Amino acid sequence: MPSLLIICSITDVMRQRLSDAFDLHETAQIEDMAGWLTSHGPEIEFVLTDGHLGVPQPILDALPNLQIISSYGVGYDAIDVDAATRRGIPVCHTPGVLTDEVATTAVMLYLALWRNLEAQSSLARSGRWGNGHALPLSRTADGRVVGILGLGRIGQAIAKKLEAFGATILYHGRTKKDVPYRFHSDLSEMARACDTLICAAPGDASTRHLIDAKVIEALGPEGYLINVGRGSTVDEDALITALADGTLGGAGLDVFENEPHIPEALRALSNVILTPHIGSATVETRRAMGDLAIDNLLAQRDGAALLTPVPESKAALGL
Repeated sequence: MPSLLIICSITDVMRQRLSDAFDLHETAQIEDMAGWLTSHGPEIEFVLTDGHLGVPQPILDALPNLQIISSYGVGYDAIDVDAATRRGIPVCHTPGVLTDEVATTAVMLYLALWRNLEAQSSLARSGRWGNGHALPLSRTADGRVVGILGLGRIGQAIAKKLEAFGATILYHGRTKKDVPYRFHSDLSEMARACDTLICAAPGDASTRHLIDAKVIEALGPEGYLINVGRGSTVDEDALITALADGTLGGAGLDVFENEPHIPEALRALSNVILTPHIGSATVETRRAMGDLAIDNLLAQRDGAALLTPVPESKAALGL
């Protein structure tokens, strides 16, 4: 069987399916990676990774016969697609199958922020409720003006779900789209016009710290920021400062600049809800993602058309 190098964590279901088609090698089980690559690198024709771990350059350089990189996830910012393309190696990812799940996570954070869910739950658990203790009234999540940064598949799914709450949707992105939402060419202007800013943008050099101190200040002391895109899109230091001094009302974050590290200063704040990058983390969605990542590997093995190459690979390699 052809050899597959697995760089990311995978489920047992994925491992079973892969073991039926490939000779598996998992980096987590290799103690001397450099030595192993010297001996076995030329055998590896297939790589499975994710958008966070990518394929480190020393590994990529040590795989002269690599045919494909399949990413278990929609994001692929940690994969050097340009370097792969120069060698004629396609990169695939798993768009579409996690769209609704990530959008639901954004809505979950949206509702939790507006209704002060975390603090209310803590009050109920503390036993203080009913003994004269109560929190100030929260604010309604209905009829809000929501700005979305990145109106791709996930951004549009978020907008659709928020329509049920009577939201007015604004959006900012690289291009204006044929959608029934108001486009803003200036991100700060959009932030000033909305009371919730949701980031669903991909992470790359063009979006790094796009949400900076200026945008956060425009969102204001009664505004909320939600990020289910990539942590690198938000200037985390500026965000912490704004949350601490009240320049920003609150935040709901599923992604962070240096995952899995979350700064202590951010964890200590009471006006932020933090989740450990669980946007697509359900049994059903991870199964669909795993199946698609494997289907791309099998397609390459069998000489069939790849299902979901990333746009750069599709364009450069004529896929």
